[in-house]
Amino acid sequence: MAERPSTVEEFRATYEDMLGFVPPRVASRFEQGEPEVLLAQERLRNLIMYPEALDQKIVQLVLFGILHAKLSDAAKLHGLAALRAGASWEELRAVIDLAFLFTGYSAANRGPQLLADIADLEKKSHG
Repeated sequence: MAERPSTVEEFRATYEDMLGFVPPRVASRFEQGEPEVLLAQERLRNLIMYPEALDQKIVQLVLFGILHAKLSDAAKLHGLAALRAGASWEELRAVIDLAFLFTGYSAANRGPQLLADIADLEKKSHG
């Protein structure tokens, strides 16, 4: 594994690498957060989000599924990250179907709009 980030700037760059941009809420935390707390949060996030046992495609698909099952708007960010890590649209749809099993029709009904939102984010991140 590559060396883990250690500075605020390096942690911020992990979002750029993952998504092509820093999400607005995350950017606000980076701009207004207490630096020592921010570094502790980001170290923990990095340690968990980049496990040696799983590649980033799998990590991002799992996070996408968890967040979609919770009906969280952050699911679209991890769907985009999954695509950027090599996932296919078919895999994203399969994860939405899995979320349906445990969340119900809310997850199924939100799925098409979620995929459209991810497609929009993908266009913006390439634009």
